[in-house]
Amino acid sequence: MKKLSISKVLSIVSLMILVSVIWINAPKIIGNNEENEKMAASEEKLFHKNPIIKTIYTADPAPFVYGDTLYLYTTHDEDVLENDFYTMKDWRCFSTKDMVNWEDHGVIFSLDDIGWADTRAWAPQAIERNGKFYLYCPVHKRNGGMAIAVGISDSPTGPFKDLGYPLVDEGDWNDIDPTVFIDDDGQAYLYFGNPELRYVLLNENMITYDKKVGVVKVPMTEESFAKGSHDTGTSYGEGPWFYKKNGLYYMVFAAFGEGKTNEHLAYSTSASPTGPWKYGGVLMTEEGGVFTNHPGITDFKGHSYLFYHTGELPGGSLFHRSVCVAEFTYNEDGSINPVPKCTGVSKIQ
Repeated sequence: MKKLSISKVLSIVSLMILVSVIWINAPKIIGNNEENEKMAASEEKLFHKNPIIKTIYTADPAPFVYGDTLYLYTTHDEDVLENDFYTMKDWRCFSTKDMVNWEDHGVIFSLDDIGWADTRAWAPQAIERNGKFYLYCPVHKRNGGMAIAVGISDSPTGPFKDLGYPLVDEGDWNDIDPTVFIDDDGQAYLYFGNPELRYVLLNENMITYDKKVGVVKVPMTEESFAKGSHDTGTSYGEGPWFYKKNGLYYMVFAAFGEGKTNEHLAYSTSASPTGPWKYGGVLMTEEGGVFTNHPGITDFKGHSYLFYHTGELPGGSLFHRSVCVAEFTYNEDGSINPVPKCTGVSKIQ
């Protein structure tokens, strides 16, 4: 029988001791791993990383606060493109009470619900009045141009039922990206448009507008929207978002700067809901985005949020976008500094 050397014996003894130590401490190690996983899960619940929705491609965010809940309406970029263009067939809704935990309410309105439309389920916005919820959506009219549809529901999560005909249909391609707001005096406004910004005065029923006033075209001046590279010669492009804060009216929009091919976000302000508008500055730069961007702004539980979209999800592109959110603050004079694209937002109570 071959004898073992002293060094080999020592090696075997050392190995046995090491195995014993691991075996004795295994429960502690496993326990620590479990604790680490719990801590990681806890940290995740305190912070939500962008994009907000990670299971499908979403764009054109439209936040709407009702009660203690923030509802987020979005468009939906289909995975498979048709005709190498934006392929969008329905609108989605998500909700949160803390900006971290989100509930998916699925499809709440679609082209299948609008018999007079065929394609382009583009950027919506929702509002409540007298217990009814209204979802304003641009669509392509069969044998026509772009027009604005209205979905009506008893719930912010739908389902929404089509009005049955277009609310706004000028027979051109300008009637897209509606933004709706009810002022303190009860007058409701619906702004929209690309390349021109236009508006109508909605009646209290929210499904008709003042035909005597008609569709009003906002003067597209450099003083109002800055010099830019879009069709009007200003930076205003599309995607208006109209709201009021501390007595000042804001018009946030997707913009084309001089010599720029991608959209940035900018804003203008006014002392009146119908202008004249004064250009305020860049709200979010083009860097890190895709060809389009679309603003949605709201206050929620004492915090101010800017919703926007990028192409951050895997496979992201100008046709496959993802909705994100950033918290921001206003300056004392109501102006807003440029808001950087960010990794996400923290939980709120």
